[in-house]
Amino acid sequence: MNPQTPSYEIKLLSSLAKVFPDETPVYQPECLLLSTLKGETVSFQAACTASGTFFKTAAEVVIHSPLKHCIRVRNVLNVPVGRACNPETDDNYLRTTSGMYPDLLRELSGNTTFIFPDMWRSLWLDIKVPEETAPGVYPVEIALVKEGEVLCSAAASVTVYDAVLPKQKIMHTEWLHADCLADYYHVPVFSEEHWAILKNFFLEYTDRGCNMMLTPLFTPALDTAFGGDRTTVQLIGITVDDGTYRFDFSRLKRWVDLCLECGIEYFEMCHLFSQWGAKYPPKIMADVNGKEEKIFGWHTPAVGAYTRFLHAFLPELTARLKEWGIDKVTYFHLSDEPRPDDLDTYRQAKESVADLLKGYHTFDALSSYEFYRHGLVDKPIPGNNEIDEFLEHGLTDMWTYYCVGQYLEVSNRFMSMPSLRNRIYGLQLYKYDIIGILHWGYNFYNSQFSLEHINPYETTDAGGGFPAGDPFLVYPGEDGRPEESIRMMVHYEGLCDLRACRLLESLTSREYVMELIEESLAEPLTFKRYPKSDMYLIQLRSRINREIASRSSLHAT
Repeated sequence: MNPQTPSYEIKLLSSLAKVFPDETPVYQPECLLLSTLKGETVSFQAACTASGTFFKTAAEVVIHSPLKHCIRVRNVLNVPVGRACNPETDDNYLRTTSGMYPDLLRELSGNTTFIFPDMWRSLWLDIKVPEETAPGVYPVEIALVKEGEVLCSAAASVTVYDAVLPKQKIMHTEWLHADCLADYYHVPVFSEEHWAILKNFFLEYTDRGCNMMLTPLFTPALDTAFGGDRTTVQLIGITVDDGTYRFDFSRLKRWVDLCLECGIEYFEMCHLFSQWGAKYPPKIMADVNGKEEKIFGWHTPAVGAYTRFLHAFLPELTARLKEWGIDKVTYFHLSDEPRPDDLDTYRQAKESVADLLKGYHTFDALSSYEFYRHGLVDKPIPGNNEIDEFLEHGLTDMWTYYCVGQYLEVSNRFMSMPSLRNRIYGLQLYKYDIIGILHWGYNFYNSQFSLEHINPYETTDAGGGFPAGDPFLVYPGEDGRPEESIRMMVHYEGLCDLRACRLLESLTSREYVMELIEESLAEPLTFKRYPKSDMYLIQLRSRINREIASRSSLHAT
């Protein structure tokens, strides 16, 4: 082995870059126009590599900046991707093959990172700007240091504008699967250990713009094979004595209180019927004459004895929601993603509870307009690839969602997609004045149909069931705390873009903001047509920030 003098290289990149170990990242100064409003977190990356050595180098990460106390640095780690995409793709994917993809954000250990020979890795930097920060341009230098020697360094600056990012208005739910947390951490469901873990995940959830919580009255009837079961996570205690139901709401009250403590503003009650057509009840456990039994599930029809159960249960539930002061912010699901040929079973299920849910919104993810046309869904949630039909019928106050089926042309957040395809969602939500967004996978750590539990650090595609990046946004850290992903952070940036657009609209007009968004585009922005350039989005956001600051100062005078 011939000894050489190692050399080290660092490149600053925007938060929209994805740094693959085998691909040299391109330095793009036009994408490093870092700016932020107060109360916001702005992110960027520092990619590094080494040459002339066979070994990885441990280096201390040193930050020089007046904002140093506001800066958090994490490693971007690569995770294994088996299924990168669906069989059909468009031209807006980074890769379509299995391999190692950058995604996991992990805290530094003692301010130390590793620089790898002939392999690129990146550091993720968040600058969380307090509302009391003075406006101005702040330098930020990042240096990698070994034994007092600077191996490499790079510098940038961030402009803090004199305006506060307003509160988020859009409703946002990412389905948090309480059973997956109990299963992964091997703790009893709703034990004190489980509640502590739930709180950790709730706090991260709300910190990134999620403000509505899926509430497991019963074990959610989601992604479960026919005849199969998921780990029971039932908040409602049920006792059956000689055919009479008695309900214990104490655990639900603890859930609601914890949600409110962590910043949750809206509640969605889990689906009252099975997924894909409402043909069956969810799994419901009860103490029957002193013995725990499954009183409803795949073995019972959706309408009949279960209807009598709901007529006993729902009036007591809604009375509690009113007592706790959350009835006006509670939504109910019936069945997830009913298909067109499920119209009759869905109608029967809806009619069985319609009188019991008067005054409450019912909403479901669906692909067919027919369910709304027949008056079966109060608030339809079409996929962003199918929302045009709803908009063409003049619907307003719309929700939308995406998941595994929204993979051509539209926004999504698969690991194989560029980050801009994730962040552009914020501008699309603004243009169409969307009031709520939903995604099914905040932390789904099962295989497809919940046939087995998986380790999300090893399996990112639900056992090959979905493209990696669809089943979860956060990883289960060793200490019972979530580890975030770059997809989580970029999605948060999209929501901040939406909030900034709404602030500028309040100072100007909706037409003015849309002119800024579309003035450099050859065609109007839609859910399927949007710019593919990172520079477009970064420089647009900087322009919006400048406009907000200048107009805020005019309003102040």
